[in-house]
Amino acid sequence: MTRIGLISDTHSYLDEAVFKHFENCDEIWHAGDFGTLELADKLAAFKPLKGVYGNIDQKDVRLIYPENLRFNCEGVDVWMTHIGGYPGKYSPAVKKEIYLNPPKLFISGHSHILKVMPDKTIGCLHLNPGAAGQQGWHKVRTLMRFNIDGDKIQDLQVIELAGRW
Repeated sequence: MTRIGLISDTHSYLDEAVFKHFENCDEIWHAGDFGTLELADKLAAFKPLKGVYGNIDQKDVRLIYPENLRFNCEGVDVWMTHIGGYPGKYSPAVKKEIYLNPPKLFISGHSHILKVMPDKTIGCLHLNPGAAGQQGWHKVRTLMRFNIDGDKIQDLQVIELAGRW
């Protein structure tokens, strides 16, 4: 079993509570808009980090983190990208590939809207952890935790950090 902490849209702000909430996680996955490489480095120093760059991330982040990251975690095919849309409204950049070669788990950020949506047409679960940073229009900062056990995605938890400022 692999325990995952999922975060996105930190926009250069890393709440210390993230470390408490992710202390029992095996890995942290960041779905883009780190804001700074220093923020990514703090997460990577704490737990193994997988991430993608977002639209606000500068060249230093983009040199380390890709736009799209496709990998296997245990028995689950995972695709993570920052601007990916969601079931029924996938972004044009991913739409063709997601239908031709669907992952079991599709993760995106960008919208600052927390979503957990199955796409029954392709047998995929979509996750967007919302936004953990202070920038944006969201009212509550959020992140997620879940487990991958073999080919099962389970024990999903939504964590509310607090309101913005």
